[in-house]
Parts: sequence; structure tokens; C-alpha cells
Amino acid sequence: MQMLSGQPAIRCRALRKDYRSRSGDVHAVNGLDLEVRQGECFGLLGPNGAGKTTTIEILEGLLDASAGDVEVLGMHWGEDDDELRQRMGISLQETRFPEKLSVRETLTLFRSFYREGKDPEDVMNSVGLTDKALTWVGKLSGGQRQRLAVACALVGDPELLFLDEPTTGLDPQSRRQLWDIIRILGEQGKTTLLTTHYMEEAERLCARVAVVDQGKVIALGTPRELIAGLGGEHVVEFALANGKNIPAEKLSSLPAVREARAESGGTALIVTEPHVAIPALLGTVQCLGFEMIRLTTRHASLEDVFVRMTGRRLDDDRTSPA
Repeated sequence: MQMLSGQPAIRCRALRKDYRSRSGDVHAVNGLDLEVRQGECFGLLGPNGAGKTTTIEILEGLLDASAGDVEVLGMHWGEDDDELRQRMGISLQETRFPEKLSVRETLTLFRSFYREGKDPEDVMNSVGLTDKALTWVGKLSGGQRQRLAVACALVGDPELLFLDEPTTGLDPQSRRQLWDIIRILGEQGKTTLLTTHYMEEAERLCARVAVVDQGKVIALGTPRELIAGLGGEHVVEFALANGKNIPAEKLSSLPAVREARAESGGTALIVTEPHVAIPALLGTVQCLGFEMIRLTTRHASLEDVFVRMTGRRLDDDRTSPA
């Protein structure tokens, strides 16, 4: 069964996943709508408890939805399970392998699950594990195990690839190597659904991203579109001596300042023109008799979009899956 041309790789409507507890029903996914186009790398971002991992596990066929419609590669779980598994690759947040198999044996085993696929030797080379081919999995470092998990997701040559925080624990070189793999998959017309805590990763790789909170998509668009929605392309961050603060409403009224928010250890301003906003800020600090101990500027990022939409930093989501 082949996808029709132009048909989305993933489509879900009014998706729900409910759990019963003593205190009442928990709505892990609460009427979520999502569409991922063929050939794109799509990013799914959300704070702890947002419902993103539950959503992915439903799309992967690991969980049953409580309600809603899910279509993957033009097919449905419960009707086309074998065909879907042949055409998908999955890298979970944490994957456990037999520790007394070598890297080559593990990849060869996973390759045997698919009717068609890639040469395990080529996949090992693509993720930088060739020199570990004969090493037992139990002897691998955390980053090497992560690369092996991605290799196992790639060995079936999938049309659709699910990567749940694939570069966590990788060194910068290995992370960029995986980025190159994801880009090549896109050039080959493959589709990738990615979750990540690295905002640079999402901005560099993802054609579009969705911010999920409380089981719903609350923001959707290209990284550039979402960042432009902040109203300013730059962020000015500063801190005052002795823990002093300036009221947000006073800062927001300064020239070229579009938004002010308190952060741990300081304040962040979204601004349109740093050369206008910074002198005004310095003048305000001086008039109030405060002492500035830190001042930095940077370009606005998806992290700023995330904080505005959810009130939390994505780093706060590292403790457990959501």
C-alpha cells in the first residue's frame, strides 16, 4: 500500500489519550491536531507533562489512542500494522540492547526484521561506530549506545523516522554527524519527526515545529515564523547588583522594547533595535541608582518562543519524558 502523492506522512485529528487515576481522569493528550508533510523534518517541542512523548508513542503504534483519528503513511494502526513497521524507524529516549552482542551483531539482528534495508556496515560507518563493530554493547559509552539506537532505526531504510531526543549525550562532533544524516534523509524524500532539547538543533534541522502544552498544539510554524512572532529579533539580557529588579511594565515602555520578562538571575528584553534599547536601559538603571553587573545581547531563538508560550524553559523538561 503506497501513500498517495501529496498525502501527509502523519495526520491526526482530535487525538486523545486518557488515563484513570484515583484523583480522576488524566488527559495526557487532549484533542491534539497535527499534520506532518512528506519529506520534512518536523520538530515536536513541549515542557514536562505536555503530552509529546505520549503523542509519539501513539503515532509509533506503541500506545492505543482513547479517541481521535491517526493516519501514518496513509495507513492506520490496527489495519496495516505489519506494513507500517516495515516502513518506519524508531529511536526511543532510552533503548536497552542485549549487552553481550557486538555492535555488528546487534545491527545485523535489527536488519533481519525488515524485508528490505541497508547494509549494517554502511549504517555503522554513517553513525561513526565502525571502529566499535566487534565491541559488546555492554562496553559502549552512553553516547555510543545512543548512536547505536539511531543506527538500529536507520538500518531498515525507513520512509518515516521517529527520533526522540536522539542527540542527548552525544559529543558535538557526533551530534553534527547525526544532523548530516537527517539532512540527507530529507534530500532522499524521507520524513523525520524529532523531539529535542537543543534549540539550535530544532532551528537548524526542522522545516516546521509544533509547541505542545497540556496535550494540545499551541504554536505551529517554521522556526523563522515563530521567532518573528516575538515582535523583535534580538534579546538583551541583564542583571543588577544586590538582586535588584526593575518592574516589567517600566522596561516594556522603553524605546524598541517589545517584551520584558524576569529570568533566573536577571531580566530578558525582546527588542527590535539593540542600539536604541540599550542606551535607554542604561539611562533607566542610572536614574534609579542601580548597578548593572551583567549585560549581553543575542539573536532571538526558539527558546524565547518556548518561554513565551509555556512560561517554562525547555531545559526544565529533562527530568522525565512527557
